[in-house]
Order: sequence, then structure tokens, then C-alpha cells
Amino acid sequence: MMQNVHLAPETDEDDLYSGYNDYNPTYDTEELENDTAFQQAVRTSHGRRPPSKTSLTSSLGRPMTGAIQDGVARPMTAVRAAGFTKAALRGSAFDPLGQARGPAPPLEAKNEDSPEEKIRQLEKKVNELVEESCIANSCGDLKLALEKAKDAGRKERVLVRQREQVTTPENINLDLTYSVLFNLASQYSANEMYAEALNTYQVIVKNKMFSNAGRLKVNMGNIYLKQRNYSKAIKFYRMALDQIPSVHKEMRIKIMQNIGVTFIKTGQYSDAINSFEHIMSMAPNLKAGFNLILSYFAVGDREKMKKAFQKLIAVPLEIDEDDKYISPSDDPHANLVIEAIKNDHLRQMERERKAMAEKYIMTAAKLIAPVIETSFAVGYDWCVEVVKASQYVELANDLEINKAITYLRQKDFNQAVETLKMFEKKDSRVKSAAATNLSFLYYLENEFTQANSYADLAVNSDRYNPSALTNKGNTVFANGDYEKAAEFYKEALRNDSSCTEALYNIGLTYKKLNRLDEALDCFLKLHAILRNSAQVLYQIANVYEIMEDPNQSIEWLMQLISVVPTDSRALSKLGELYDNEGDKSQAFQYYYESYRYFPSNIEVIEWLGAYYIDTQFCEKAIKYFERAALIQPTQVKWQLMVASCYRRSGNYQKALDTYKEIHRKFPENVECLRFLVRLCTDIGLKEVQEYATKLKRLEKMKEIREQRIKSGRDSSGSSRSKREGSAGSGTYDLRTARDLKGHQVQSPHFTDSGQNSSSSSKGERLSAKLRSLPGTNEPYESSTNKEIDASYVDPLGPQTERPKTAAKKRIDEDDFADEELGDDLLPE
Repeated sequence: MMQNVHLAPETDEDDLYSGYNDYNPTYDTEELENDTAFQQAVRTSHGRRPPSKTSLTSSLGRPMTGAIQDGVARPMTAVRAAGFTKAALRGSAFDPLGQARGPAPPLEAKNEDSPEEKIRQLEKKVNELVEESCIANSCGDLKLALEKAKDAGRKERVLVRQREQVTTPENINLDLTYSVLFNLASQYSANEMYAEALNTYQVIVKNKMFSNAGRLKVNMGNIYLKQRNYSKAIKFYRMALDQIPSVHKEMRIKIMQNIGVTFIKTGQYSDAINSFEHIMSMAPNLKAGFNLILSYFAVGDREKMKKAFQKLIAVPLEIDEDDKYISPSDDPHANLVIEAIKNDHLRQMERERKAMAEKYIMTAAKLIAPVIETSFAVGYDWCVEVVKASQYVELANDLEINKAITYLRQKDFNQAVETLKMFEKKDSRVKSAAATNLSFLYYLENEFTQANSYADLAVNSDRYNPSALTNKGNTVFANGDYEKAAEFYKEALRNDSSCTEALYNIGLTYKKLNRLDEALDCFLKLHAILRNSAQVLYQIANVYEIMEDPNQSIEWLMQLISVVPTDSRALSKLGELYDNEGDKSQAFQYYYESYRYFPSNIEVIEWLGAYYIDTQFCEKAIKYFERAALIQPTQVKWQLMVASCYRRSGNYQKALDTYKEIHRKFPENVECLRFLVRLCTDIGLKEVQEYATKLKRLEKMKEIREQRIKSGRDSSGSSRSKREGSAGSGTYDLRTARDLKGHQVQSPHFTDSGQNSSSSSKGERLSAKLRSLPGTNEPYESSTNKEIDASYVDPLGPQTERPKTAAKKRIDEDDFADEELGDDLLPE
């Protein structure tokens, strides 16, 4: 075997590294200093002579790049783009930009009549229409958006037909067709044309040439959900879920959340719980956690509610801490950066996300606290402990305040006050909120001293709290210091220009100070903010009435009844204004409407009865006076008016029976006996002598009584009149103070009698009108001077939609302030 192996002799072995040091001596730069020809070329222009026509040959015998050989120049391919062409070798000027060639020839004109150009222009127009449709939708012009989308669809179909005629079907722009159809379906859905939207989506989904069109079944499911077709909505959501790959995790989570919400709407809480539990295990988020709590609340599972609440608390917010926006040093550059990002869009989004999380947590806690334990107080305590151990520590105080509100709803005021007093030693923000609520509670209970002290505590804890300043102004207003109250309301407005409660209250303060122009300005500003507020509309009308501008007052009251068309007091007020203007027909219309909605207003009943008597329809007036007699059975005047109406209408027997019934109830009424004597005489009844005897006895007793009164008056003349004068003024002051402080008002008038003299004398005018009617002057000699008994209580209860009357104002006109306090009492 070894005989076939030949080893090479060592003498014949080639040198593997030979030849690497061999080079052409022409490239030897070390001897250039001794080369005479090279040095001469450097010092003179010898080296810059143009090359000769002879062929240049390298030292290796190869033609040089760009050299002319056999009459043909070898192209300088490596440098032609830089302008070095063969012309440069012939001595031409250096012109890399080709300026010597002159201007470029004109472009060839487009042939606009060519099919390709028409297709291109039409495609451009379709794209523009789609963009215009989207822009119109974003601007809120849904009809214009739909018209543009339809126009784009028509032009796109024309484009497809033209393409089919010119090119092969494979060249059709499917992306453009998809965009047009999808935009059209979206605009149909936005305009609530759900059937057309579903048909358009079906066209997209059934076309196999559109990739990923299956996910549009989510939109179809949303439409079915809006139509409350929940079974089909779930079906399409599940079909979309099957067609979306698992890599699109976020999309799948959103679809599952939609499925869970649909199950809640159908009442299938167990299926909804499965969906939300899966979401919370895969990718927990706030909405899914909150919906899971709702589902467990619906099925009444206490333990699961607690676990779900803990899961909701543990959802990460994924936002930066507030410390990031605080400058750690005095570096001006860093401060500028922090100022720039302190309120940018990202920061606003973080605030919105945090506010949403707090809203969900607070709502969930308020929902489950009363049911997870034996009592709502223990439930709130458990929620507070869980919140304190989480990243939402500041919400624990809000939950404690909400616990106090729950006590209020259960009418347990003592526990509410005790709970709120626990915050007196907390930080300033919580202390201010609690003190504001305590001031509000004591104010409602007319304990103005306590209300004032807690209002001071709230203001001192947070001087920029508009609710605290408003409550402080209310307590000062209750003490009659209107100028100082106005200052607190103004400060509240300076701290928060949107504090409508302070603006409303300052308008009332200006009314008290008789600065009517400023009050009107405040209410008009408030009307610009609260367009449909019945209280504001009434106050504007009332100010115009005080300013003796009935036309403007009527105009604003007309706006008021357009907001609250069933308000009987507003309608009666309109009737009163028209009556003052002499328009009896309009006055009757509004008084009658007021009576129809609230048939227990004595003033309205009296006016309607007097109107029918004045128009000689006494039989129609009977039912109104009968109702007045039912409302005020101790007032003999209404029953006398009923008998008078029977007598004037010719029904003497009914009148006689009515007078007899009145005499049985009020045997000492002289007017009733006089009419009985007259009727019995006219009819010829035997009872006339009996009634005449009673009448004489009563008249004699009346004379004796008047003589005694006259003699007593003569003996105590001047001193008594002086006491009566002082007592009268004191009574007026007391009544005004009681009206202000919110005691029960003794007048059902729509407006404050102290501010409107015409309305205050309304009852007197009507009584005078009744006295002036023929045949009615005698029975009212002694009874008509009495005030109408206004102790009657509205059987319908307070009307929530009724605008506040000036007589009910206390700072009940400050109910606006109470609503503001409601924001603190009921934190979202």
C-alpha cells in the first residue's frame, strides 16, 4: 500500500510567500526626490501639458482608463457622472451641469383624453370625497358626511367599470373599494340608518378578496346591540372573536368585554361573570373590573363582590406620579421642560384616566358597602380599609364623607354630624369639605350660630373653596348683613367663575339691597349659563315686575311656563299681570289653567268666582265658591257667596236651604239672618218671625258691644294708639324676618308681598270687587274685612318643578347653594 504514496522532496517545495515584495519600480515613492524629471515637472508646467494623441500605456502594458486606442476612446465609466467625458480629453471646457447644451426641451403635454388619465383623475376624486366625508363626520355634520360617502360610492363604481374596460380585472384597486364601502357603512351607522349599514357591512364581509374583513363583524355586533337585538349581537361578536388571531390580544379583550356587557343587558349574569373573570385574569382593566362587581352585585354574592373590589383596586393605572412634574432643582432648562409637559395632552390623558379610576372605585364602594356586611357602616369601614392599603389612599376620606351622606339619607342626622366631625383634625382639603357639609346641615336646621362657625372653619381650611364661601355668605345673609354676604359671594365667584350658586345668591342679595339693575345683570348672566332653569327665569320676571315693566315680566314668565308648563303659580302670576293690564280674557285663560293644575289656590278660586259673577254667569261661580268653602270651612264668606249665587240665578229655594245651613253652623252671623228674613218674607214662610227676632237680638248685642268698645277706646285713646303703632311695626318686622329665615309663610302668593304692592293687595281688591256687586254689599259688612285664612297646606305636597317663590325664598333661593353642597356631599 505504501508503494503508491510519493512524498515531495524538500528541494522542490514552492515558497508560499514569494512574490509579495515584488512591485513595479515606477510606484517607488522613496526615490522621487532623486528623480530629476519628476522634480522638473513639479516645478514647471511640464507636468500640465495636454496628453498627446499617442496611446498611453501603463507600466504593465495595459491601456489606461480613458485613453484613445485604435481611434476609439475607452469610456471613463467610473467618472462620467461627474462630468468627465471624452470631450474633456479633447480640450473642451469643464461643464458638469451641461449648461452649454441650452434649455431643456418643453415637457410633452398630457393627453387628458386618454383612458389612463381619466381613470387616474377619477380615482383622485374618489379619495378626496372619502376624506371630505371623514372630516364632515369629525365636525359633527353627519348628513353632509353621508352625502359625501354616497357620492364617493357612486364614483367608485364608475371607476371600476372604466378599469374593467381598459385593463384586466386584476388591476382593480381593492384598497380604494374597501375604503369607500367601509366609510359608507360607518356614515350610515352614524346617521342611525342601521339597516343600510348592515347591508354595506355584509357586502364587505362576504367579499373574499378583502383580507381581514371578518373583524368588521364587531361593528355589525355593535349595531345589533344598539337595536337591542342582543342574541344577534352576541353571535356576531363571537364570529369576530373566532376570526381574530390570538396575537391581537387587545382586540380580543375588547370584544370579550362587549360580549360581557351584552350578557348583562340580557340578564345572563353568570355568562357575563365568566367573560369578565377571563378578562381580569388575562389583561385586567378598570371597566371590566367594575362590570364584574356589578355582575356579582346582581347575583348577590358577597364574598365575590369583595374579591372583585380588591381586583379593581389592584388594576395598575400606568401613569406617572405627580412628583415627575415638580422641579427638583433650579435648573432653568429643566424648569422649562417641566412647564411644557405639565399640562400637555399626555398629562391631561393621565388626569382623565385617574379621575375615571376614582369614579369607578367610589361608585363600586357606594354600591357594595351596604350589602357586603350586616350593616352599611361595617361595609363602608371594610371598603375604607381596603382603599387605605392601595394606591388610592386619598379616596378613603371621600368614602368616609359618603358614609355621612348615607346617614343623612337614612334621616340619622346625629350619626352624620358625628362622622363629619371626625375630619376636623384631618388635612385641610378634607377638613374643608367636612366643615362645608356641617355648615350646610346646621343651616338647614336654622342653627345659624353653628352654621356660621363651621362655615368659618371651612373657609379657614381652604380659602379657595367656593362652596365654603357660598355657605359663609348664606349665614351672613340670614343675619341681615347683605353687603357682607355679597362680598363672600363675589369671592366665591373669583375663585370659581362657574359657581352658579354664588351668582344666583348675589342676585338675590342685590334684590334685597334694591339694586335691581345689578340683580337683573346677575340673573341674565346666569340665564346664559343655565338656559332652562325655572328659578332663574322666575327671578328675571320678578325683577322686571318690581321695576314696573310688566311687558318684559310677561315675556319671561312665558318662557318659564314653556319650561314648566304645569306650574300653577307661574300661570296664576301671568293671569295677575294680564288682569293688571286690563286684559280679562287672557287673565281668565291663565287663571283657569292654574286652577286646572292646582285647584286649591284660594286666590285663583276667588278671582275665577268674581270673574263669573262680573260676567253674569253666577251659576258657574257656584262650584268655585263651594271648593273654597271646602278648603276653608271656618270662613263663612264662601258659603254666603254660594247662597248669593243661588239667589242671583233665581234658585230661591236652594238659596234658602243654603242660608239655613249657614245659620245652623254660624248662628251669630248677622248677614245670614238678614237674608233669611228677606227670603222668608218674599216667599211668605212662617219662620220669618223667628229669624227676625234673632236678628234684632243680635243687632242689639252688637250695639252694646260697640258702645263698650267705644267707651274703652275713649278712656285709653292716645296711649293705646301709640302702643298699637309700635306693635304694628314690630309685627311687620317679625313677619319679614320669619319669611327670610324660612319659617312657614302665611301667604300662598306667588311673589313676595313686601316687594310687589300690587300682588300684596290682590285679595283686598277681589274682596272689594265682590262687595261692589249688586246684592252682595250687605252680607259682607262685618266679614269681608278679615284676611283670607292662608293656613291651608298644599295637599299635593311641594312641587319640585315649581320655581321658587319670593315668599318662600329664605335663602331657599339659595337652594342653588344647597345643590353645590350636594357635590361635596355626594362625591362621584
